[in-house]
Amino acid sequence: MLLFPALLRATLVAAGLALSGAAFAHPHVWVTARAELLYEGGKVRAVRHHWTFDEGYSAVAVQGLDTNGDGKTTPDELAELARTNVESLVDFGYFTALKANGAKQRFGPPTNARMVYEKGQVTLTFDLPLNNPAGGRMVVLDVYDPTFFVDFRIADGDDAVTLSNGPGGCKMKITRPKPVTEEGKPLDEASFQSLTATTKDFAADYSARAMAICP
Repeated sequence: MLLFPALLRATLVAAGLALSGAAFAHPHVWVTARAELLYEGGKVRAVRHHWTFDEGYSAVAVQGLDTNGDGKTTPDELAELARTNVESLVDFGYFTALKANGAKQRFGPPTNARMVYEKGQVTLTFDLPLNNPAGGRMVVLDVYDPTFFVDFRIADGDDAVTLSNGPGGCKMKITRPKPVTEEGKPLDEASFQSLTATTKDFAADYSARAMAICP
């Protein structure tokens, strides 16, 4: 079972969660994101993501995975789901964009995938290595789904995005966009399709963004 868009609707239908058309208005899944920029030798070598999925979808994702029937879904029981999902991320650009001094960076295959189910929510953690470590005065991280199928939001608090082993004197600035609305109301599916048909970077405008500014 995948957590990501390619199979999500089929999964929800199979689970009996395909309700009215309004239930499928964009977005379909909500993710609270945390991240660490992993530095080495003054350059970013990887992004470590921590994505916590909404309770509704988390409940669907873990169905049938308590293999020993003890009433708990453990990280070991979720290991295959974690691995399968991070392998699928390449089809969605890892939902991640990273620029160092304005230059877009490319990523290698994700590593260290793991998943926990706590307090009714699934959290997926994995490392996303850069093909080539990147340095620079400004590093900008965006986490978003271009189709706006999944709504990524950076967690509250100044520690939602951190630097690990980063250069001294760096400051982190986090931008949290307002909810997507039209005249103060959430977009329905028709409104969403109208916007995305005419606005190329609609999802990017509402992305969860963090900027590391270093001396």
